[in-house]
Amino acid sequence: MYAIIETGGKQIKVAAGDVVYVEKLNAAEGEAVTFDKVLFVGGDNVKVGSPLVEGVTVTGKVEKQGRQKKITVFKYKAKKNYHKKQGHRQPYTKVVIEAINA
Repeated sequence: MYAIIETGGKQIKVAAGDVVYVEKLNAAEGEAVTFDKVLFVGGDNVKVGSPLVEGVTVTGKVEKQGRQKKITVFKYKAKKNYHKKQGHRQPYTKVVIEAINA
């Protein structure tokens, strides 16, 4: 059984036991999180939401809070003596999916 959830403005396909990296959540490490925006449940009996499937949740446990590798943002305009260098590290939450409550 798998489900498609929405979190952080993104849609993610998850199954029990999966490890997913999502946009930063306000939850401490080791804390349980519940995703209630379930768009689709697949498996033996398929449920499709319009837009959400009613009464279905996905539970997981926060394993880690962290930040991704640094990326360089470089803006440049030719012949105008303009350049700007900037770095960015996107925060993330590592979640282990425990169950799909359908």
